[in-house]
Amino acid sequence: MPEYQVKIVDAFTTRRYAGNPCGVVTRADGLNDDQMQAIARELNASETAFVLPSRRAMFRVRFFTPAKEIPLAGHPTIATMHALVEEGRIDLSGGPVRVTQELSIGLLPVDIALDAERNVRVVMTQGRPEFGRRLDRSVIADALGIAPSDILADAPVQVVSTGTPQAMVPVRSLEVLRRLRPNYQHLGDLEEVGHYFSTHVFCLEAMEPGHRAHARHFAASAGVPEDPVTGSATGAMAAYLWKYGLVREPRYTVEQGHLMGRPGLVEVEVDAEGDEPVGIRIAGTAVTVLRGTIAV
Repeated sequence: MPEYQVKIVDAFTTRRYAGNPCGVVTRADGLNDDQMQAIARELNASETAFVLPSRRAMFRVRFFTPAKEIPLAGHPTIATMHALVEEGRIDLSGGPVRVTQELSIGLLPVDIALDAERNVRVVMTQGRPEFGRRLDRSVIADALGIAPSDILADAPVQVVSTGTPQAMVPVRSLEVLRRLRPNYQHLGDLEEVGHYFSTHVFCLEAMEPGHRAHARHFAASAGVPEDPVTGSATGAMAAYLWKYGLVREPRYTVEQGHLMGRPGLVEVEVDAEGDEPVGIRIAGTAVTVLRGTIAV
């Protein structure tokens, strides 16, 4: 019975049992799609990453939720690169490095360095933002257990993708975020019918001084009722905030996970041409909390 090394890495934090836990199989050669999905379901983290050889990049990485594979994921990228540095497969002894990961959406660069506290800081470049269909705010509000008036009136509810399409829902305040009562079946049905992966709800208030926004994230159709800290959606949110003039700062920090008892911080960098965001990067640190083997 073959066994594979597996880690649980908490991303977007430097503190164990905070941020977003991710399963990482750093040498997944020989696993087929069904086995990867079974491992992801067994670990039951919001996502599990599988590192494979690549002829086009330094690594090929695939991401699975407990229910399905997705094309791009933020916190698993942070967790995976942290794990590879930890194993010595990415060498930072000579200073910062850039590696390329092969994803199903193409090749994307990742910049890795040690910060002032010697934490591994990972900067993930995401895909060019794409703005999709606008959604009915009344229907989304009903699925989230809030009133349509709790959603910002002068900004759309819209699907945005920097690699994974996700619904962006801007609400008025932290108080609205606190009293969300999602109907997960309804949200999941909307995600399936609308052909988007998940629902990202956010406001321009924060719990800590100096931070720019706070968010919650739901991916019911992917088997993730609520995700603690979501890198891909933070990137799409940053593109959305720039496009609609809600935030025109090129760098800032977003909070997520505090209302779940798993606080995390995502650093955001935006490149833009006028009103159009053209480049999105998210950054964070991670910490390993478990090392072991899993039988297949």
